[in-house]
Amino acid sequence: MSKTFAAFLLTQAAVFLGSPESRTVTGSAPRNGTAALRPNIVLVMVDSFDGRLTFEPGNKTVLLPYISYMREQGAVFLNSYTNSPICCPSRAAMWSGRFVHLTESWNNYKCLEENYTTWMDLLRKRGYYTKKLGKLDYRSGGHTVSNRVEAWTRDVDFLLRQEGRPVTNLTGDASTVRVMTEDWNTTDSASHWIRRSAAALAQPFALYVGLNLPHPYLTASLGRTAGGSTFRTSEFWLKKVSHHLVTVPTWLPFSRMHQVDFYSTYTKNCSSNFTEQELKDIRTFYYAMCAEADAMLGEILLALRDSQLLSSTVLLFTSDHGELAMEHRQFYKMSMYEGSSHVPLLVTGPRVRAGLQVPQPVSLVDIYPTALDLAGIPLPGGLSGHSLLPLLSRDTPPKGRPRPTWVLSEFHGSDVNASTYMLRTEQWKYIAYADGISVPPQLFDLSSDEEELRDLAAELPGVCGRLDGLLRAVVDYPAVSRAVRRYNRRQFLSWRRSLGAAYARTIAGLRWHRDWQEDPAGYEAAIDRWIAGA
Repeated sequence: MSKTFAAFLLTQAAVFLGSPESRTVTGSAPRNGTAALRPNIVLVMVDSFDGRLTFEPGNKTVLLPYISYMREQGAVFLNSYTNSPICCPSRAAMWSGRFVHLTESWNNYKCLEENYTTWMDLLRKRGYYTKKLGKLDYRSGGHTVSNRVEAWTRDVDFLLRQEGRPVTNLTGDASTVRVMTEDWNTTDSASHWIRRSAAALAQPFALYVGLNLPHPYLTASLGRTAGGSTFRTSEFWLKKVSHHLVTVPTWLPFSRMHQVDFYSTYTKNCSSNFTEQELKDIRTFYYAMCAEADAMLGEILLALRDSQLLSSTVLLFTSDHGELAMEHRQFYKMSMYEGSSHVPLLVTGPRVRAGLQVPQPVSLVDIYPTALDLAGIPLPGGLSGHSLLPLLSRDTPPKGRPRPTWVLSEFHGSDVNASTYMLRTEQWKYIAYADGISVPPQLFDLSSDEEELRDLAAELPGVCGRLDGLLRAVVDYPAVSRAVRRYNRRQFLSWRRSLGAAYARTIAGLRWHRDWQEDPAGYEAAIDRWIAGA
């Protein structure tokens, strides 16, 4: 470890978390039994982190010193994407290395089965010590009843608000560092394990640390089933934000919004008026939450440094999806716009070139083959991803299938009333919906329209046709959309039958209950028409 690095971490720890005098470095040689060709692997995965904050100009908005360290000492991917902009399906893609439609991870309730073989399972079978801490959220059966019913009924002909209106909440005071206590507990557990156990291992290890920040908090006033619509932080973290750089996003008028965008805006409770100050506060609080997440990453880095494991460890930092933070008149995720679909991906460690900026499009399914490649384990068949090592190191030539020049993301969950498919190439973002006919596609030229405000689909049918052909070569998306619709009907019918006489009361009490009370008979009739296929 270089003296420059040690000084950097000590300085940043003092700035963020107080004096680190008890943390000392006694040497630079790795202390566990890791060989150079079998490095330790540490993956820190947060929730709802906008990947554009990891490089210019977004990184100037908020002080993120540990992400900055990883960018300077390792590699940052400039175009890294989720394979599904929602929690569970995104993580299912990361753990399986396969696209969402291949594992049928349709929503936050339907993802991987308990016994699914992940890349960490394969590492354990081949001699790695493995440990998972914190938020996993890739298996079937999770999340609230409201969340799954909203996903199943998204094709029903009604429009109901399903989320709380986004709000901010200031907690504690200027000395309050630990706002998200659950995440800090996870971070402490990971740091303690690295210091007390990892360095003594006679084998390489793989550690996963899952954090919830900067995901918005649950809004308690809306009841147990409410979604997360509260952006909460303290004055301590607000001081890390460059307030003068916090912008108010441009919104299209309702008349120019894509029909799916309008549906999402309404169900996310964002169709009413917001003042400019409200919008700035939501975005500022969100950036402050990102700063707190960065400090947790810093604790992992410090633990690796103190245990003299940095030189033998590949560290990856990423997120399941981003956060719109009121761009396109929405908060949350469930969208293919950059704020929602563009995730951070930074890598440091042996064989990773320092200061590397990787422009090629990559996605979370690439983590599976990368982890196996790092460990020298042959890749199984059927993977959707490709190892990142050839992009990170000059001495790692590509092998196997050539890396494509595009990435795929898809969405089949709540707050969006059509299955959505995004193909991202170097210049273009093409978004197709449902069967490719009933809902018009969108096309954005990201080289000249970073805010994605000019839909070029009608102007450039030739480009749309070419990209649609490429998309259909990757996935038969009309067939997948039909399969999801069948699944949704089947699951909803099973759920309704299981409730018996309690059905009417239960469905009326979900988080859309305020709107439902206006016309319960009409909404139930709309569901009946949907079930009948009308």
